[in-house]
Amino acid sequence: MFGFFKKKQKEFEMKAAADGSVVPMTEASDAVFSSLALGNGIVIRPAGNVVVAPADGTITVTMENSNHAVGMELEGGIEILIHIGVDTVNLKGEGFTALVNAQEKVQAGTELIRFDREALEAKGYCMEVMQIVMESETASRVQYETNMEAKAGETVVARWQV
Repeated sequence: MFGFFKKKQKEFEMKAAADGSVVPMTEASDAVFSSLALGNGIVIRPAGNVVVAPADGTITVTMENSNHAVGMELEGGIEILIHIGVDTVNLKGEGFTALVNAQEKVQAGTELIRFDREALEAKGYCMEVMQIVMESETASRVQYETNMEAKAGETVVARWQV
């Protein structure tokens, strides 16, 4: 009845975790990702060798033996998994350097993982970077922005309100 009693929603943003071309998750090279089995999100076909925090948040998980992925809880109630490459877990960490630890609080743009994209591509690995939004109450509200070139830590690739 009275609009001033309504709770005002806050808007949140997630930026690109890597430099490169942004496409919808349904265009990922790997069927597990493109089928959205792990969740929706975006894919970056990287132009660089570093993954950064796409927003302020807390590192929830690192892959200590492979360093190919990192989980984060972002402000605004979103949990994401940033996964570098297809089948790169098989490398057992070769070509990857983790720069953060679980439970660490980070700011948007903080370097999370460095990887030797050129060397791994030369070995035949697809090095797409997946930013996967894990299923949650808030996940259905996320709107993705794709089909563009992105700058890591700067270009907005998703928005949602809470």
